Amino acid sequence: MRPLFIAVALSLAVIAGGLFIVTKMGFSSRSSPGAMESSIARELRLWSIPGKYKSMSNPVVCSDAILTEAQAHWADHCATCHANNGSGDSMLGRTMYPPPPDMRQPATQSQSDGEIYYTINNGVRLTGMPAFGEPGDRDMDSWKLVCFIRHLPRLSPDEERRMQKLNPKTPDEIEEERQEEEFLNGGAINQPRTN
Repeated sequence: MRPLFIAVALSLAVIAGGLFIVTKMGFSSRSSPGAMESSIARELRLWSIPGKYKSMSNPVVCSDAILTEAQAHWADHCATCHANNGSGDSMLGRTMYPPPPDMRQPATQSQSDGEIYYTINNGVRLTGMPAFGEPGDRDMDSWKLVCFIRHLPRLSPDEERRMQKLNPKTPDEIEEERQEEEFLNGGAINQPRTN
């Protein structure tokens, strides 16, 4: 009976403390998460990954061709939030709460291949990370992304520049590139085309 009372009392104290912090500091996505909040969130996320994924190895051989394919996929689909270099320092990444992790750091790199795969495939609740790929554990595009995530700490400036060309662009950016190309090929700078 006594351990149950202690557990309930501790739970209520944590909830009360959380409510106090929220009412004093607000619940804005502009403030950075504290060390305790980050630690608790990281542990809860890791606990939420089924055990079979923790020991799973990547079935994809991470060749140069696979890395090139995964880089293109990352640049087009993932860099919007995670940045080309995996830092999370992108326009969207800077505005998200919790912010995307720096994928180059030990918090991500120390996870097993299966844990990273599971996160890509199933997303993370209460964050901006949606589920991608096909359900289950055989989505090869997601496994290829695991290869690329492992490569992020060694990403070269040259690779990052190549990836920038693959990032999604707004219609205004596309028009600006068209005008620059036209100018560089000897044409005059024209006004933007209208549809």
